[in-house]
Amino acid sequence: MADRLTGLDASFLHLERSGAHMHVASTSIFEGPAPSHEEFRNHIAARLHLVPRFRQKLRFVPLDQGRPVWVDDPYLNLDYHVRQTALPAPGSDEQLRNLAARIFSQQLDRSKPLWELWLVEGLDDGRFAIIGKSHHALVDGISGVDITTVLFDLDPQPDPPPAPPPPWLAQPEPTDFHLFQEALRERLTSPREIARGARYTMRGPRKVLRGIGATTKMVGAGFSAPSSVFNVEIGPHRRFAMTQADLDDLKRIKNAHGGTVNDVILAIVAGGIGRYLRARGRETEGVELRAMVPVSVRAADERGALGNRITAMMAPLPVGVEDPVERLALVSAAMGDLKASGQAVGAEILTKLTDFAPTTIASQAARLQPAQRFFNLVVTNVPGPQFPLYLLGRRMESIFPMVPLAHKQALCIGIMSYDGQVNFGLIGDYDAMADLQSFALDLEEETAEAIASAAPAPDDPARARAAASTNGAAALAGEPS
Repeated sequence: MADRLTGLDASFLHLERSGAHMHVASTSIFEGPAPSHEEFRNHIAARLHLVPRFRQKLRFVPLDQGRPVWVDDPYLNLDYHVRQTALPAPGSDEQLRNLAARIFSQQLDRSKPLWELWLVEGLDDGRFAIIGKSHHALVDGISGVDITTVLFDLDPQPDPPPAPPPPWLAQPEPTDFHLFQEALRERLTSPREIARGARYTMRGPRKVLRGIGATTKMVGAGFSAPSSVFNVEIGPHRRFAMTQADLDDLKRIKNAHGGTVNDVILAIVAGGIGRYLRARGRETEGVELRAMVPVSVRAADERGALGNRITAMMAPLPVGVEDPVERLALVSAAMGDLKASGQAVGAEILTKLTDFAPTTIASQAARLQPAQRFFNLVVTNVPGPQFPLYLLGRRMESIFPMVPLAHKQALCIGIMSYDGQVNFGLIGDYDAMADLQSFALDLEEETAEAIASAAPAPDDPARARAAASTNGAAALAGEPS
């Protein structure tokens, strides 16, 4: 039987139109001189058997009678997917951002495997970069991190070196008639995915009812997302900005004021947005925007598997609260309430139920999205590897995520932790967010203010002792302080 997309994976194809491309990407910066294109391509070729989906393309069922299926691409050409370019001297971060934004603006060719890797030479200080993108139907954020750890090494010189890849021969492509026939057969019998969904629903009816109730609240809350400068028509072009924080600093804020590191990040984002709006004459007092926060439901035994295992919560962003401690308290309380409400469980149930929907219905439902404002922007936080990665002996210095914009959402904030860093990748519509780099500076200022709020005053020994006690308790609990 063909490997068919899930309802969630297929929804990312339906959402892709009119300049809103549904691929995810990253810009990784490496120390040292760039490898040659041939050396890089051969390195990818030697690892490709570890991510076999990268050898496959989509085939669409005639007359939309079923979700697309993955099939081997008999004409796979790595020179098409693994590309090389160079920055003009002196190769600044600004030039890299502009290049990454231009690459991110280009739609992936659906007739080929849905990924690209760009080797970028000429970055200043003797560095180079890799810009990689994959369609959201292929991979979610957590799975993307797993792919990164497969394609890269944990040591500068792996010992022993990787074994030669096994020989690969593409399986014959199915005909349109076979695809159509297979889709109808699945519809008339009991497809495995529907059986799985039914079993999931029957196992825990109370959980399902609670989840659906929470999802109803989520959707109702989503309709109330206020208007904002970020919710406008978008075009096909993008801007990209990068900023960075230290993970230990964010943990210190969390230890001083409570909540989680994710709460700290959301509070900083809310503060940065408020600062950005006020600098442009916008009134923020009492304003609370809404962020869609993807949540991974990928089990430990599913790590490394491709496809999407995500749900979402709608998180309030109190952009009108200027005090960082008060803002963090509000975010922490709200996120705690959302987790207790089962909102993410309800969203996961609706995600599973999309497998029941005929393709034409799912496609039409996806087209309703631009008319609804369930949220103002996306804020996604992906935990990356907390150890250095290497590519052909060169150490990865940092990695910045790039997350797609939805219709009428001109700003998206991707966050990825890596080796003690917290890296913010900001994607904005080219016209609506012409000052995206200014917003990156606002985030930096809010981060600095939050860090300062967690530092005990020099003349306040009692607060210093309290902070030390909090860090000690966190260490005893097994949480890095």
